[in-house]
Amino acid sequence: MDNQLLKEWLVAGNTTISNILLKRYRDIGLTNEQLVLILQLKSFLDSGILFPDTEEIAKRMGISSADVFQGIHDLIQKNVLSIDTEKNSEGKTNDQYNLSLLWDKLSLLLVQTKQTVQYEEKQIDEKDLFQRFESEFGRSLSPIEIQTIGMWLDDDKYSTELIEMALREAVLSQVYNLKYVDRILLNWERKNIRSKAQVEKEAQNRRQSSKSETKKITDKKPIKQVPLHNWLNDSN
Repeated sequence: MDNQLLKEWLVAGNTTISNILLKRYRDIGLTNEQLVLILQLKSFLDSGILFPDTEEIAKRMGISSADVFQGIHDLIQKNVLSIDTEKNSEGKTNDQYNLSLLWDKLSLLLVQTKQTVQYEEKQIDEKDLFQRFESEFGRSLSPIEIQTIGMWLDDDKYSTELIEMALREAVLSQVYNLKYVDRILLNWERKNIRSKAQVEKEAQNRRQSSKSETKKITDKKPIKQVPLHNWLNDSN
């Protein structure tokens, strides 16, 4: 590449496009033609041309000026493009294209997608939780029991992980009813235990405390004196 071509390349600049736009433009109702028009507008904006002539855009895209005007109108109707009017330092008004609405719509889409995924994962976790109780109890849950578990989740805001840990504690104690599980959860709540890690730490502390108590009892227990047998006094 000679120096002149290199200069033209550098002067032309670059336009950076988020991959989110390229991946999700159809999800916000944009067509292929509208995406290309947005890319062209962003190219002008990145070059400092805030309100490019429709003829120039049409020349780039190989379409008529009327089609460009209609395309811009459609983008405005879809709330992904706006035309802002600002005054410069001399008091003159200037129009400029603004793509902020597009970025806002894509951001909202990402948030909604994340919330949908989280909701679906939550539904799966809760379904597995009910099945876990039925498996451990060896029977189907009654409507009251299903309602109780639902209240743990919705009202008490216990995580499925914490409820599963409480169920595990009940099973280890060979107690198969929800009242016992509920007492475990209430006991943990009083101790501000809300996660699996905290449950495991509490169990570890309990084991260490139990070992310490056992050692104290052992240390205090008197040592039984075993009399030595005097074999010399034995008569044959």
